This record gives sequence, structure tokens and C-alpha cells, in this order.
Amino acid sequence: MTPGPNRYILCLLHVIKEKFLREAAPPKSKAGKWLEAWITVVRLADWESIRDVRLTYPSADPVKVASGRNVTVFNVCGNDYRLIVAIHYNKRRVYTLDFMTHAEYDKNTWKKDL
Repeated sequence: MTPGPNRYILCLLHVIKEKFLREAAPPKSKAGKWLEAWITVVRLADWESIRDVRLTYPSADPVKVASGRNVTVFNVCGNDYRLIVAIHYNKRRVYTLDFMTHAEYDKNTWKKDL
């Protein structure tokens, strides 16, 4: 739905730091288009657990990081990139934390920073 004077956008989950995602990859690139679609899907998602996330994104994985918290990792464009987010199901918020190449992800140094 297009926002306007008498219109609104239904948002079930709120994506925090959308601008970061839009700047993470060129908008017309394969990754940029994937991220834009991901934002749209997440806004309309009614996720209450990782099980719900996996109904939409079967390869999404929970990963424990150095802080002891869990983040969710999405495979982007097959295995080319990784999107790392923190999903607060109870607050209906998805915090974008990092976007990196598969090679950067495999180094596991990102876990120390989260």
C-alpha cells in the first residue's frame, strides 16, 4: 500500500536501521534487490520464533555470539553474502547488525563484536 494522506503501511515487524541495509549494497545489484525484498517481507511477517522465520527463510540460522545472545543469520543471494540481525520477537523489532560476504562471515571475527 502506498502511504498518503488517507493511507498507511501495515507493519507487523519494525526493521531498525533500514538505511544501513539500503547502503550495504548498490540498489540495482542482485544483493541490493534481495535486501529490499527482505525488508518488505519482514515488515509484513508475523514471526514469533525462529521456527516462523524458517517458514519464510528455511536457511535462516540462530547463532550464539560472544555476548551470549543469539542472532539470526540469513543467507543472501545463495551463499554470496550473510545478513546478521537480532530479532526481538516480543518487541516486534528486527535490528540489522551486519552485512558481509560469505568469506568475511567464515572468519568468525564478527561474533566477537556482537
